[in-house]
Amino acid sequence: MIIGTAGHIDHGKTSLVKALTGIDADRLKEEKARGITIDLGYAYTPVPGGGIMGFVDVPGHEKLIHNMLTGATGIDFVLLVIAADDGPMPQTREHLAILDVLGLDRGAVALTKIDRVSAECVAVTMGEIQSLLSGTGLAHSPVFPLSAITGEGVPALRAHLDQAALELPVRPASGHFRLAVDRSFTLTGTGTVVTGTVFSGEVRIGDRLLVSPSGAEVRVRGIHAQNQPSESGRAGQRCALNLAGAQFGKDDVRRGDWLLEVPIHAPVQRFDARCRLLAAEQKALRHWTPVHLHVGASDVSARVAVLEGEAIEPGGAALIQIVADKPVCVLNGDRFILRDQSATRTLGGGRVLDPFPPAKNRRAPARIA
Repeated sequence: MIIGTAGHIDHGKTSLVKALTGIDADRLKEEKARGITIDLGYAYTPVPGGGIMGFVDVPGHEKLIHNMLTGATGIDFVLLVIAADDGPMPQTREHLAILDVLGLDRGAVALTKIDRVSAECVAVTMGEIQSLLSGTGLAHSPVFPLSAITGEGVPALRAHLDQAALELPVRPASGHFRLAVDRSFTLTGTGTVVTGTVFSGEVRIGDRLLVSPSGAEVRVRGIHAQNQPSESGRAGQRCALNLAGAQFGKDDVRRGDWLLEVPIHAPVQRFDARCRLLAAEQKALRHWTPVHLHVGASDVSARVAVLEGEAIEPGGAALIQIVADKPVCVLNGDRFILRDQSATRTLGGGRVLDPFPPAKNRRAPARIA
């Protein structure tokens, strides 16, 4: 099971992951110096009865939502972290809205820092949390009051996560292999390594894949699945793949790319989708609005062509066509998020319906039907 943290800055996400796993997910010098998470962090821990549970720790700062969106790609379970001395804050609400648009409905809430407040304050914040979650996919998620410093409440949350991992349905490994790249780096003596979540299919050492959208050909030299050396990786796992190719180097793959099998290498610059605008938005999403499109681990500038009417009102949904500034890799059913042109707020998002729509007559009644 892949667990993704979410929540406002300084609400204790990284400290909680360390309390649950014993691993400090902050890996950058600047993160340790400033005491905040800047980029994605990762931690892994065994699950009783076998298997490995992975954590993706995301930044909570409003200016780092693009990194949070990358971390939310492909997770199975949400760990929403809310500090008892602050309660729900702006990024709590924005993260929750993003998770809801992405269709994530398995999760739990960690009410952290209870050692800093009274029991009465904890009770008040519990009520605020229930109100916050109402109407979202996480509405019935349990809340665990705890302190990562004293350890109070942490064992109860860990037991819940262990049980959730055992009950999580195994993703079928059928279909073509597809991994969303969220990190790319080189290791001395090893070469180029990429990490990401496997969306579908299975990969084995020796397999030949394409980097998409560029189309660069690579061969898989080594695999780590859930932080363990492995002969293969499959849907639902976080994997690190050691790649090689005749004309392939470290600059030929980056965050936002996909690793996939040849039959599903089909980059596009437009796709039809159903989109929902967040109810908290102050104005309608109008035809041809410029946006930031987040799909997989990519962030691409695009425009929204509204196919039903001239705008989508706050809280409403409609068919749209996304026209991207550069090629993206999408398939039917993929979830996406839209943020405003200045990347300061989340507008909404939805699901891809048709990755190969016609460029003309996109609003024709027959097409809409």
